Amino acid sequence: MNIRTLLQACTALAFIMASLSAAQAETIRVAIGTQDTTINCATGGLMIRELHLLDKYLPHDGKYKDVQYDVQWKDFTSGAPLTNEMVAGKLDFGAMADFPGTLNAAAFKKAGKRSEFITVLSGSIEGSGNGIVVPTGSPIHSVADLKGKTISVPFASTAHSMLLRAIKAQGWDPDTDVNIITQAPEVAGSALKAHKIDAHADFVPFADLFPYRGFATKIYDGSQSHAPTFHGALVDADYAKKYPEIVIAYLRATIEANRLMAQDPEKYSLLIEKVTGIEAPVDYLYHGPLGLQTRDLTWKPEYRQAVASAIDTLKLLKKTDVELDANSIIDDHFIREAFKQSGLDYDAALKNYAKQPLTANDAQTGKRITHFNDVAQVWVEGEDAVRSYAQPQEALSAQEALTKQGKTVRAVFVQDHTSGLKLLAGQAWYVRSGNRQIAAFLLRAGADDYAKKVSGQVSDYASVRADAAQAVAAR
Repeated sequence: MNIRTLLQACTALAFIMASLSAAQAETIRVAIGTQDTTINCATGGLMIRELHLLDKYLPHDGKYKDVQYDVQWKDFTSGAPLTNEMVAGKLDFGAMADFPGTLNAAAFKKAGKRSEFITVLSGSIEGSGNGIVVPTGSPIHSVADLKGKTISVPFASTAHSMLLRAIKAQGWDPDTDVNIITQAPEVAGSALKAHKIDAHADFVPFADLFPYRGFATKIYDGSQSHAPTFHGALVDADYAKKYPEIVIAYLRATIEANRLMAQDPEKYSLLIEKVTGIEAPVDYLYHGPLGLQTRDLTWKPEYRQAVASAIDTLKLLKKTDVELDANSIIDDHFIREAFKQSGLDYDAALKNYAKQPLTANDAQTGKRITHFNDVAQVWVEGEDAVRSYAQPQEALSAQEALTKQGKTVRAVFVQDHTSGLKLLAGQAWYVRSGNRQIAAFLLRAGADDYAKKVSGQVSDYASVRADAAQAVAAR
């Protein structure tokens, strides 16, 4: 046999051996259900998928040495259909809020199986993220004005739970004092535009997206309920038991997505906009510094309580006859191990309740901003970084000056003077006091109370913007 023939034989043998090896290799499915438009799930879904982060962490040694991975992604607009596919064995992971996540656990238990929450993705210990809106121009300014009115909400959602709490706080009967109907966000948007409903309660991001798009006004933020809420990731418990290293790989990808978002919230807000169509300023409202929610991956007691409250609400609504326990639904050992492998201190993060910090200099004075309840920001289209200002009046003046220069301002953000809640400037009420100082508030009632304390005057956005335009013109 000559050398050429020998080489051909070796090549053929190598090909055969490789083919046999490939045929024998195990293929493991990693099927992940996401909610892309529920933007605070982004670091557990959309970003991992779009940036191919999972590929970096899936194991390829030990029992996974010759494994082939079949990574599947499927997007949903709510938790219920995602749960149906998880229970049917078509998905291994899913991202959803505390309330539908508890329904997920109930559905699994009824099927003789088990699912478990493995991490928080984003949340608020006060309840921010959920909210109630009314049509633009409505005379309704608070929940107290909703008696006898028609309110729509996606049933069995975390917003539904919030709405029931808000009604209960008024001392009302949800069956007789208000008319609650079920509507998905896309249906409610049209109903609000046509003034066919008096109000709509919804989850992230719709209570802020609809106002940003100009056809609704936010009258209630979930933080007023002081009821913790979160979105998190669940896994089929049998899958997690069989492939714990894959669960940890998914969580390590989540940790990296979270880190990237913290480093450059503008860039990744634009990515969310590109994928979902939800405008980047709304994404930034949640994911940016001092945002409406914290991207907190740890199981704080408040989030455990949110699951317990969801169980109680399910019983109240008679949505399940399955007995559930919050501790049996939550498993924190996977996220603890993912933190460890990522070189992070889980216990330190567990104790940290701070919002994503803002580290910035005032765009007007150049001085470092050190007080944050009156901070304001301006996002100019085409600029990589959002501009920050120590006071709302500086931001409003900058908005007018930029507009005069022909630049497009995508959004102006302000903070509620009392709570520190991040707001879209166009949705806030303002109090003018001495030295042209203004303070922003989510609610008219909050502005009225503050105005009395400082002998100030309450104004809406149009009025304070007109003042800013006049000041800029006078320069």
